[in-house]
Amino acid sequence: MKKLSARRRHPLAALVVLLFALAATGGLYAAFLPAEKAQADSSVQSLAIDEGKKLFAVGCSSCHGLNGQGSSDGPSLVGVGSAAVDFQVATGRMPAQQPGAQVPKKKNIYSQAEIDQMAAFVASLGPGPVAPAKEQYTSTNPDDVAKGGELFRTNCSQCHNFAGQGGALSQGKYAPALDGVDPKHIYEAMQTGPQNMPSFPDGIMPEEQKRQIVAFVRHTTNDEPNPGGLSLGSLGPVTEGLFGWIFGLGSLIAIAIWVAAHTTKAKKS
Repeated sequence: MKKLSARRRHPLAALVVLLFALAATGGLYAAFLPAEKAQADSSVQSLAIDEGKKLFAVGCSSCHGLNGQGSSDGPSLVGVGSAAVDFQVATGRMPAQQPGAQVPKKKNIYSQAEIDQMAAFVASLGPGPVAPAKEQYTSTNPDDVAKGGELFRTNCSQCHNFAGQGGALSQGKYAPALDGVDPKHIYEAMQTGPQNMPSFPDGIMPEEQKRQIVAFVRHTTNDEPNPGGLSLGSLGPVTEGLFGWIFGLGSLIAIAIWVAAHTTKAKKS
């Protein structure tokens, strides 16, 4: 007993006990914290879905059905994902004012928090494209503009014009101009393919290429002065060439006629 008592009174005994206590506390914290955090995240997500369902019932269900199953007035939203909701609602295209060949962009009536809640509800109906994080559509590489230009001319310029100024399609439809469009919405449009536009999922066009296209569009449609002079709306080389031929050549002919009419010989005759 004397030997045991002596060990308990050892000067390092208190330090050893303290280290064991700290290790036990750390282990318990590490074991229980993730579960609590996951539970909290789950609760926040559930609350967002519930709130989104209420907003959806008021603003969207008349066309898309109470559970997004679709109706004769609107398509099913099962599987469209949160990216489609963010694009359509944040750009004001939805709720639509009236049916037509193409739903135009208009002023958004919802806050971003409300849009996120509706997106959470629609995303809960079935898996689909997820609204991107900022780093997914924000370029930090100067080479992205040139690479994005090649991709844009290959995949997008047929409808949106080589300078992103938009163009007419068939049956009253059109590809909108891309100047002033939020980079996030450009990325989401490629993800989801709204209205007449084809979709470009990551399996066809990886995230890096979408980011490069966004960088090109942002660079091309900015408001900086055009070093080449008047762009004539960037309507394309055929249109601009035709303008040059008609007005440029026409002006030269008119000047030649005027000069010929005012020569001395012409005045005498």
